Amino acid sequence: MKEAQDLRQGNTVKINNELYIVMRAIYNKGARGASTVKMKLKNLSTGSMSETVYRASDKFEDVILERKNMQFLYENNGFYTFMDQETFEQMDLNKDDLGDALNYLREEMTVGIIVYGTKPVGVELPAQVEAIIEYTEPAVKGDTSGKVLKAAKLDTGYEVQVPLYCNIGDKIRINTATDEFVSRAN
Repeated sequence: MKEAQDLRQGNTVKINNELYIVMRAIYNKGARGASTVKMKLKNLSTGSMSETVYRASDKFEDVILERKNMQFLYENNGFYTFMDQETFEQMDLNKDDLGDALNYLREEMTVGIIVYGTKPVGVELPAQVEAIIEYTEPAVKGDTSGKVLKAAKLDTGYEVQVPLYCNIGDKIRINTATDEFVSRAN
């Protein structure tokens, strides 16, 4: 058990039988009142974010998660099959378990599967992925200043914003945490 004041970004806790990752924890010491900790939490099963204030002395069950490097093999009827690269064991995850990872997932990609006990609770993508632009409108030069972006559909079917100089067939790098264009890939 950990007190709220001891929790830091990246810790995983169990609240009401749900697993949460601490995204941010700000400790506030009151002059006369009790100290509080304002936490931004991400629910591992739903992916939803919430901000809550706890007393600094509130206790939480600390949870240790295991991360397995697995390779995505294929999708079949809404189930996505991954293979452990060390033991060659296979694991099936449904579409809901993958969340936003579906936007960038492609066959033979190595991802981190977050496991609690024997149950997979999340997917950790690489910080950046490469994708090919399948469709985007042609650039229109004109009265533009600053950073001007346009929509581009990737080969995975996901749509991101890219600079005007990007064209159909370009290979680009994307930040998976923010869905932002990083650079062209060679």
